[in-house]
Amino acid sequence: MTLSDKTLEACKAAAPEGVGFHIHVAEHEADEYDSLGKSNMRVVDRLHKHGILGERTIVAHAIHVDARELEILKDTGTWVTHQPRSNMNNAVGAANVDSMVRMGVKLGLGNDGFANAMWEEWKTAYLLHKLANRDPRRLPGDVLVEMAVYNNRDLSNLFFPGAPLGVIEQGAYADIILVDYHPTTPLSAGNLPWHILFGFHESMITATIVAGRLLMRDRVLLTLDEEGITAHSRKLAKDVWQRYLSFVPRD
Repeated sequence: MTLSDKTLEACKAAAPEGVGFHIHVAEHEADEYDSLGKSNMRVVDRLHKHGILGERTIVAHAIHVDARELEILKDTGTWVTHQPRSNMNNAVGAANVDSMVRMGVKLGLGNDGFANAMWEEWKTAYLLHKLANRDPRRLPGDVLVEMAVYNNRDLSNLFFPGAPLGVIEQGAYADIILVDYHPTTPLSAGNLPWHILFGFHESMITATIVAGRLLMRDRVLLTLDEEGITAHSRKLAKDVWQRYLSFVPRD
């Protein structure tokens, strides 16, 4: 979002036909100020001018966009992804998700690399918008499921059309998880979103199956050396941190 006009033009020129972009947009007010300073245009207007938006482009955050920018995102069919925990961690605000839903903006749920526990992202999104707007009716569970399950599926299928997701049928990836969940109240299709929000936790997953292949059984990974990978990761993280410190100015 801080690229020069020249670089944006070069990116657009280099992209083959039918290829979109993935870019952070208006995560903080400073992004809008930067864009106004560079071009006297708001972020979404500027990206639209350079042909960056479109049905195969993913815009992350879009917290500090105005109503006209939302209209442009909708009209161009651009995807917007919401990352509530990352936004809270960076203290940048809460996106106007309810307005996006009402306007028909294509909206999915992501995590911005915060942590790969998506049910926790559901719970955070569910609570964040109620608190930020001081209104317990904001972002109800069924709307959240639409974003996190069906919209995310549609976004994934856009880029992986040869591997249908979100369905159990021949030729599909048919990812399946088994959840060791024993509800204390009745469970039905109608109240499942709220069971997931208030009852499910990733520690309850006992098995995962991908494309017919069993990857985890009884919480034990069958295809990866978890202990070895995590040990190697800790070593790499330490080395990366040391390299980073070598660039930090010393007094």
